[in-house]
Amino acid sequence: MAGGAGTRLWPMSRKNEPKQLLPLIRGGGVSADTKAMSLLELSAARLDGLVDPDKRYICTGESYRAAIAASLPGLADRQILGEPVARDTVNAVGLTAAVLAKRDKDAIFAVFTADHVIEPVEVFRQRVDLGFRLVEQDPRRLVTFSIKPTYPATGFGYVERGPAIGSAGSGGVKGADGLAFRVARFVEKPNAQRAQAYFDSGQFGWNSGMFVWKAATVLDCIKRFKPESHAGLMKIQAAWDTKDQARVLGEVYPTLPKISVDYAIMEPASTDKLVEVATVQMDLKWLDVGSWPSYGETLAADEAGNRVGGVLDAAHAVIVNSRNSLAVSSDPTHTVAILGCDDLIVVHTKDATLVMPREKAEELKALHALVKDELK
Repeated sequence: MAGGAGTRLWPMSRKNEPKQLLPLIRGGGVSADTKAMSLLELSAARLDGLVDPDKRYICTGESYRAAIAASLPGLADRQILGEPVARDTVNAVGLTAAVLAKRDKDAIFAVFTADHVIEPVEVFRQRVDLGFRLVEQDPRRLVTFSIKPTYPATGFGYVERGPAIGSAGSGGVKGADGLAFRVARFVEKPNAQRAQAYFDSGQFGWNSGMFVWKAATVLDCIKRFKPESHAGLMKIQAAWDTKDQARVLGEVYPTLPKISVDYAIMEPASTDKLVEVATVQMDLKWLDVGSWPSYGETLAADEAGNRVGGVLDAAHAVIVNSRNSLAVSSDPTHTVAILGCDDLIVVHTKDATLVMPREKAEELKALHALVKDELK
């Protein structure tokens, strides 16, 4: 899924060049060189050796089709599923499932988002491979991936582990011991007290928003839990790969109810008897790069906790008598200087500059709504 607008990474993330296409990440566990990669390129490279390039699909805004094709030149046009409008994640997943099920009734697919940094990549690939094998063993399974928490975060949803899925027996899968579990429940973003209790219990993982499942099983869940979306998706599926594809997609997709996959599928499925919701634990570094503070975590810090990113180097970023500040720029001719400021974020582009306290980063969406259209 690569359709996000990335408003919390303004002013670099723009309408015509959203965050997933910005060359902001160096290395990311997939390359030994220092070439900056976009989050989308990083996500694609992470699948090398796991999913063949001709079996990778990107669901994104139709307006991003050309930019994504240029970013990943090996991707065929039929592998880009362009949404005429954004209708949240259940419809992005449902559209993909509908297309894949029409092309292959037995298709099993994984869902990832194009704004994650995950290391080490080898562990990620091993866990996803286990997820595929869990679904191949039992097509009724909806497999999630939960991240082992490193602190009591309040900004993530949580997955509570239930009974283990082992390697032995009819329901077992080789290599599942200690890694695969049935899901007891999903919990949305908790307050600080509950997050601490979840962290202390050792029974909860962060909900990563990554999944593996059979396309037909997902469509059945949408039919039972969100029938109004299913009816529209079936019209789109019937027209897909025909001369009516673009017309039907443009007419029907905007009418689908906007809701996340967690609310529409995962929560009701966790108590449903026709499917089994499972989770594979990922004990690795996982970063959802959705804001400037989270982007800062991808950068090396100096002794005072200051970081510089984008095209900035020692010649174009000067931070003095400051702590835990972040300077980012896309303009190699411009110097950013911070003096005597703690927990400050400065982001500079050729036509806009953002200055804000770190603690206000989550309010950037509200500011973005007031920005002139030509800067969005």
